[in-house]
Amino acid sequence: MLYALAFFLLWTAAAWGAEPLPIVTTSTDLKALVEVVGGERVRVESLAPPLQDPHAVEVKPGQLAKLKAAALLLRIGLDHEPWLGRALRTIGDSRFTRESPHYLDTSKRIQLLQSETPRVRADKGAHIHGFGNTHYWLDPENGRPITAAILGALLRLAPADRPYFEANRKRFLDRLDGRLRGWLRTMAPYKSTRVVAVHETWPYFAQRFGLMIVAVMEPNPGVPPSPSYLASLIQKMRDSGIRLLIADPYSNASAVRQVATQSGATAVTLIPSVGGDPAASDYLSLFDFNIKRLSQAARPAR
Repeated sequence: MLYALAFFLLWTAAAWGAEPLPIVTTSTDLKALVEVVGGERVRVESLAPPLQDPHAVEVKPGQLAKLKAAALLLRIGLDHEPWLGRALRTIGDSRFTRESPHYLDTSKRIQLLQSETPRVRADKGAHIHGFGNTHYWLDPENGRPITAAILGALLRLAPADRPYFEANRKRFLDRLDGRLRGWLRTMAPYKSTRVVAVHETWPYFAQRFGLMIVAVMEPNPGVPPSPSYLASLIQKMRDSGIRLLIADPYSNASAVRQVATQSGATAVTLIPSVGGDPAASDYLSLFDFNIKRLSQAARPAR
């Protein structure tokens, strides 16, 4: 008995004394979810900052060095990161390929939206949602398959830490369940509210919380709207009584003001990634922030 206890204490000390696994993600959202599962046994760097267009990232030399030293790379996948291929070619590391234990594309376990009609454009590296909408982390239920994939990836690298990783994930899912019930209650009065979005960032969020996105300001993802398209959209919003316009932090502020002012809609800027506001410092508080901001904007004026 004493021998078994001594062995356990030695194993625990060795595990905690080990260097954390160096991990690189392509988004702050994946970073937050890796930290949820990995806890103190991971050290995570996000290549994309939270308030920049995630499809147009310039990876800095220091980040390239961290990428080359990483034990694991996690990406959103699909065509969300057209800049990642260039970064991988720069470091020339053959570990970060499909089927490698050092590489994880978290889109593989997701039921994708907008995947029925593939969109193809000739210019390489374009982000056009060509294989489905890439913003799947904005449905909080997708925190389940994402963290399941993260758990599997961490176990391949550190199998002895299974109890620790599994306990972390279970605590997270328990918290997610409780918070989701609250978010759904808050959004229940606004179910079926018709909205216009600037970019196709919000379909997963809208589906989970019962909103109806009837149009987007970008007729194709990443393509600025023409004046005639904006005029037509404004008229449609007036005629249909659409009173809510959802923008992203990096949306064209002038165009957002024009559409909101001329249509009579309220523009609300939601935060698509963890860290985009001090109040959205982790995955769950990201939804706390957006649900609060959206419900306040959708509330009828008295």
